[in-house]
Amino acid sequence: MKKAPAQAYSRAASDSYPKRLLKNIKSHPLLYIMILPVIAYFIVYHYYPMYGLVISLFNYVPTKGIWKSDFVGLKNFHDFLSDPYFFRTMRNTIVINLQMLLFGFPFPIIFAILLNELTAVKLRKFTQTVTYMPHFISSVVICGLMLNFSGTNGVITSIICSITGQEASNLFSHSDYFQPLYVLMSIWQEFGWDSIIYFAALSGLDPALYEAADIDGANRFKKIIHITLPGISPTIIILLILRIGNMMTLGWDKIILLYNPMIYEKADVISTYVYRIGLLNFQYSFATAVGFFNSMINFILLMTANTISRKVNDTSLW
Repeated sequence: MKKAPAQAYSRAASDSYPKRLLKNIKSHPLLYIMILPVIAYFIVYHYYPMYGLVISLFNYVPTKGIWKSDFVGLKNFHDFLSDPYFFRTMRNTIVINLQMLLFGFPFPIIFAILLNELTAVKLRKFTQTVTYMPHFISSVVICGLMLNFSGTNGVITSIICSITGQEASNLFSHSDYFQPLYVLMSIWQEFGWDSIIYFAALSGLDPALYEAADIDGANRFKKIIHITLPGISPTIIILLILRIGNMMTLGWDKIILLYNPMIYEKADVISTYVYRIGLLNFQYSFATAVGFFNSMINFILLMTANTISRKVNDTSLW
């Protein structure tokens, strides 16, 4: 006599995780073989390097190795928190990331919705191709173009001077212009590529919903508000949580290519500070402590954002 589905489910649920995993591997061996390269990638490039975080607790000397170096405990963390550059790097990192969140995060969503409204297929594909291209251009080239556009005779400088009436000069010689220009450059480079996932989510919406809205007399704006945005809201929320989890992360490469001593006050962030201290001054333990501190804040922000999202709208990473 066969067991009832409820009894079979309760028995399967009572099995320990290793038993269930072993059963799944036996049932679907090819799927687990396919995932092995991905698992190996994360182990080698993401989890194994975490071992190096113990350097932050030592006065690490490469010739001695980690465990033969002097143990200093939390001294490196204390030195960072009391460092005169701590508040400047924290402020700049947070301010730039907030601007990226406020202006950079909605831009791909708006662009994907506008692109979805295009009825001309050829024009849509051409627009996608043009906007994807900056993502594949080297950061060195992108920063070079930005420096050229923001020079004394650059396009951006000319536009700003025509609006404000000020005398033309290199914008990157003024610290107040660095953060807006950096945010503008990042949006220009990535908004087309970031819109791909939103465009994919839009293509999965049921066309019957739009047909019903047409019958009810809804215009395009109302269909976007009541159908499009609610339909892709889970995707938006998940990506927003991930973005908040990277609020303290800011790439050092493009900033180093752009900044100069005249704009350090607004351009110096945690990642550039770690680069200077760790690689240029050879203070490996101190730089590791700064990076570890940065990662812990990101982890706390990610957990907080995920918890709030799960309680508010039942959409979360886990």
